[in-house]
Amino acid sequence: MENYKLGVMETKFAELIWENAPISSGELVKLCEKELTWKKSTTYTMLRRLCDRGIFQNKDGTVVALMSKQEFAALQSEKFVEEAFDGSLPKFLAAFTSRKKLSESEISELLRLIVEKRG
Repeated sequence: MENYKLGVMETKFAELIWENAPISSGELVKLCEKELTWKKSTTYTMLRRLCDRGIFQNKDGTVVALMSKQEFAALQSEKFVEEAFDGSLPKFLAAFTSRKKLSESEISELLRLIVEKRG
């Protein structure tokens, strides 16, 4: 499932929408022309692509986010762990910490999250 992966320009485009949504599609075209030097057709092609992935919606000329930037990042993280570490968060953390020492505040935050999720 490639729907959660965005290329560099897709990411820049998504950021513009997240920062300005809801936004009229006409205003989005103007914004993309200014910020990305895109033509109208490029903006609509990219918008259609990200709408097809279920990230945004263009309804009646208004573009809205169907998922927040944080929700999308969470989905990307989940899929990465699934693909690279067979869905094992402990395997991911072991690999991550093999090259990067965690600070005391990071360890405390992780412990807090574990306790919170244990419920």
